[in-house]
Amino acid sequence: MCAQATRLSELKVKSAKPAEKDYVLFDGGGLQMRVRSNGSKLWNFNYRHPVTKKRINMGLGTFPEVSLAQARKGSVEAREALAHGIDPKEKRDALLQAKQAATEHTFQNVATSWYELKKDAVTPAYAEDIWRSLTLHIFPDLSSTPISAISAPQVINLLRPLETKGSLETVKRLTQRLNEIMTYGVNSGLIHANPLSGIRSVFKKPKKKNMAALPPNELKELMVAIANASIKRTTRCLIEWQLHTMTRPVEAATTRWTDIDIEKKIWTIPAERMKKRRTHIVPLTEQALALLEAIKPYSGHREYVFPADRNPRTHCNSQTANMALKRMGFEGRLVSHGMRSMASTILNEHGWDPELIEVALAHVDKDEVRSAYNRADYIERRRPMMAWWSEHIKEAATGNLSVSAIQENRDRKVVSIR
Repeated sequence: MCAQATRLSELKVKSAKPAEKDYVLFDGGGLQMRVRSNGSKLWNFNYRHPVTKKRINMGLGTFPEVSLAQARKGSVEAREALAHGIDPKEKRDALLQAKQAATEHTFQNVATSWYELKKDAVTPAYAEDIWRSLTLHIFPDLSSTPISAISAPQVINLLRPLETKGSLETVKRLTQRLNEIMTYGVNSGLIHANPLSGIRSVFKKPKKKNMAALPPNELKELMVAIANASIKRTTRCLIEWQLHTMTRPVEAATTRWTDIDIEKKIWTIPAERMKKRRTHIVPLTEQALALLEAIKPYSGHREYVFPADRNPRTHCNSQTANMALKRMGFEGRLVSHGMRSMASTILNEHGWDPELIEVALAHVDKDEVRSAYNRADYIERRRPMMAWWSEHIKEAATGNLSVSAIQENRDRKVVSIR
């Protein structure tokens, strides 16, 4: 049939009425209007796939939102694509995906999706550090950039000022996190390859630094400084608690009352709050228990043993002890994490079993089966070592300067009514 005889007009399109069943009006050249029984009118371009030769209907929109003239223009563009061996529907879908990527698959959106998975695999404090670093250094420049448009030169230029400033550890962490986000994009099918895989090599490497720690013979100086420092009682207790338990700053700061069993004299730190993602049990000494008694009037009714000043419903910052040590004059000589190193050195020097020391420090045993099998035994074997360590701290405090020693003396004067 001649195409001219089947051409539609605006009047014919407007006046087309619904019937019991759907029917089709032809405009020629593959353009059709399907009139639905519910009254809606849909434009379609009917064609054969340039390779498979299968019949395909490509929707061009609805009338009157898409006029007859606009529908004809769409069909002309589709026929031009077919003339070049291109499937017009595939071409249109690709363009839509590209537009979607530009608006939905921005770097910040992809980073957010990655972070939702990442935060469950690390400690809350570390997760907070990850997001803070991205918010501070990356999002201001790349938040709205499509992940497909991220390039190595772009990111290198972004991180160069940090390198120039000497923040090499920050650059190292950011390149690692950026690579994880881009790899997530690859695995999610958003990009074909990670363009940032080699950027770490173009920056200076940070020099490894050991955590600042005092030599064993300066433990007494530390205990005297803690006793005389102008710091809050909760902060004083926090520092001593970390020292007696040999835990990491974040583990000490996030201590919860529900994780402590006074009767069994143990503190069970859940795996999600441990660096190595393994539950860690700390045998509590008399001095450690005395610290809990000392802090109980301040936080016994709350979730966390060491609550934050501004919001007591949450825990204190993991840097609280660090900042206090700086104010006490130990900047450059001791960080709170360094108290673990000091404990390790002293215990090793006094002949305690290195294996027990490593377990006390929550360093993962490579032989997982052996480690799990001996866990209960290790708790009891560690008790004498932890008791010795607490006594050593008490002696360094000359017996009456530490919070635990003061509390122990008070407890001796109280007659139990249990």
